[in-house]
Amino acid sequence: MKTQGMKKKILAVTMGDPGGLGAEIVVRAVASPAVRKCCIPVIIGDAGVMQEAIALLRLPTAIKTVSFPEEIKLIQNTIHVIDMKSLPGIKKRMPTPEGGAACARYIRKAVELASGKKVDGIVTAPISKEAMKMAGLPWPGHTEMLAELTGTKDYAMMLAGGPLRVILVTIHTAISQVPELITKQRVLKTIRLAEKACRMLKIKRPKIAVAGLNPHAGEAGMFGDEEINAIIPAIRAAVKEGIPVSGPWPPDTVFHKAYRGELDMVVCMYHDQGLIPLKMIAFDTGVNVTVGLPFVRTSPDHGTAYDIAWKGIANPSSMIEAIKVASQLHL
Repeated sequence: MKTQGMKKKILAVTMGDPGGLGAEIVVRAVASPAVRKCCIPVIIGDAGVMQEAIALLRLPTAIKTVSFPEEIKLIQNTIHVIDMKSLPGIKKRMPTPEGGAACARYIRKAVELASGKKVDGIVTAPISKEAMKMAGLPWPGHTEMLAELTGTKDYAMMLAGGPLRVILVTIHTAISQVPELITKQRVLKTIRLAEKACRMLKIKRPKIAVAGLNPHAGEAGMFGDEEINAIIPAIRAAVKEGIPVSGPWPPDTVFHKAYRGELDMVVCMYHDQGLIPLKMIAFDTGVNVTVGLPFVRTSPDHGTAYDIAWKGIANPSSMIEAIKVASQLHL
């Protein structure tokens, strides 16, 4: 929902783990000309923590707290914060139960606003899975939490950086459990979501490729039968539905083709299969998109980086890119 007289999208930006680099990259991003040019950002977090980040970075930026996005009035050198007031103090550069609980409150508020059409999408700063666990929360990451909060059953993590776009069949799971999770139904669902992601990106004639699970895509069953039993049947079913998909491609060649622009999206079987090549070429600018939610959601493709947090050296490039991508996506 755009406020009256505003053509730009309103995006809720969660502050992320207060002990990590979230506050630093968020304040730098929302104050940047690139972000202010493409959207109207409103931060969901703790105003006190944001003020600390502004002071650390010595930015000529003021904070204006608002209760609802409709209250935003564009003012130069001013950022808008929905102050959750949940942190009287926090230990920096480490996971804490208080930090994990605060992250969840920010995300719940963002989902509430997006579900109520008060904002056009959400952008989430990094959270700590360890801090979330310390707070007694059941989700292994943003993606699973957002899916449960919105009642979304069919969803996938898609990541974009440079010329690569990858979408994952399995997400945060032990590598030893991946083979048993590779089923025709899961692969087919992810191929369908890959096509949806291409539509969100306005790719009119997408070329979608599916990576095999095993070396050489199984080599006709010599190195594993997941391709024969699950991946190939899923590709055939998708082709019958009219989806422009091919494969399974050997994992050691498919990303080179995508890098050269011959493919628009690669369906990957597990987390690191897709993220290693993407982070090799776009570590500072990679963007995570959750496909399947009832609203747009993006995030930087990196973590809380406790080792460099609160030193004033965090790079906001990925956060800036995540906000820009969120302003461009359409459901």
